[in-house]
Amino acid sequence: MAISNIKTTFPSDIHTVWQVVTSVEDYTWRSDLGKTEILSEKQFVEYTKDGYATTFTITASEPYRRWEFDMENENMSGHWIGIFTQKDDQTEIDFTEDVTAKKVFMKPFVKAFLKKQQTQFISDLEKALRSAPRTPSTENGSTSETPR
Repeated sequence: MAISNIKTTFPSDIHTVWQVVTSVEDYTWRSDLGKTEILSEKQFVEYTKDGYATTFTITASEPYRRWEFDMENENMSGHWIGIFTQKDDQTEIDFTEDVTAKKVFMKPFVKAFLKKQQTQFISDLEKALRSAPRTPSTENGSTSETPR
């Protein structure tokens, strides 16, 4: 089992960050993905540019606060937790992955692989947020959009 955490703050409102991260069908900002496939309201598949599939099952969704899912492919299984916190006009994200390699020879490399993946995700997210339109919020902090 390997646990990897990344925490950072973006100069974007929480609605925009939430929308970019949780919009499974809008994956083009991710440099590691070739496509996504939505299986149901709670399940989707991400395919790398090489066609390698990982299935995700959403286990918790509290809009603008928390998004969690189980993930599995032929090499690993695990759980991902994303915590979103508004701090003035910025958003802090705190993402934790807990992954178990299915193949013994991969176990020593899992932690480094997770850290590399998380770093790339944050870099891609920074670029996406720079070009994303700001999501308007109402006085009570909600929007008219329905996040996934």
